[in-house]
Amino acid sequence: MRLVDHMALLLPLDWVAAATIVAAWFVIGWIIEHPGAKRPSVTILMSERRRDWMKVFVTRDPRIFDSQILGGLRQGTAFFASTCLLAIGGVLALVGNTAPLQGVAAEVSEMPVPVLIWQLKLGLVALFLTNAFLKFVWANRIFGYCAVLMAAVPNDPGDPTAYPRAAQAAELNIRAAINFNRGLRGMYFALGALAWLVGAVALLIATAIVVWIVWSREFASLPREILLKETG
Repeated sequence: MRLVDHMALLLPLDWVAAATIVAAWFVIGWIIEHPGAKRPSVTILMSERRRDWMKVFVTRDPRIFDSQILGGLRQGTAFFASTCLLAIGGVLALVGNTAPLQGVAAEVSEMPVPVLIWQLKLGLVALFLTNAFLKFVWANRIFGYCAVLMAAVPNDPGDPTAYPRAAQAAELNIRAAINFNRGLRGMYFALGALAWLVGAVALLIATAIVVWIVWSREFASLPREILLKETG
């Protein structure tokens, strides 16, 4: 009964705000990965450039430049995975000891907030961070698959297996990049979810800001304009 009483302290607007940020997370991801043909996202434009990369890769000799690029991509996924792990550890530490948050809340509100409510709100942050961590780890592994497949591409462009294997490597590279981007979005939304500690209205505002940032970087950014000029 105590659990029910504590959960009742969350207003309907809190549940609406929490559902909104989770829905926004899914929807913006789907829009970015499945845009209309007339308005491609940066993710889609870069996917084509990755395919072009693998076509050029077949005839490049030596291939040290390609290995350096791929190594840099893997280092990026490893870095963000480590960052997520540290952030998850910080959130779990707060879940286990919410006293600092209660102290801050006491200064701005006379109504005490149960520990369970703080833990629930921090749990939403942990959800996004955990998802981001898993995406980064998976992206790192797929980049590893891509590296092996690239190594299996014959040096002879006339070999019948050269371009098909390069095409496979391109698709693996694209899948790794998509998972990397999903991880980044998870981190953005984790930062937005922190606003729930302030209140439901703050969470709704933060959700709108995060959605705008993510959308604008995919559909209204200078890098996108550059890529469109190169493909125009």
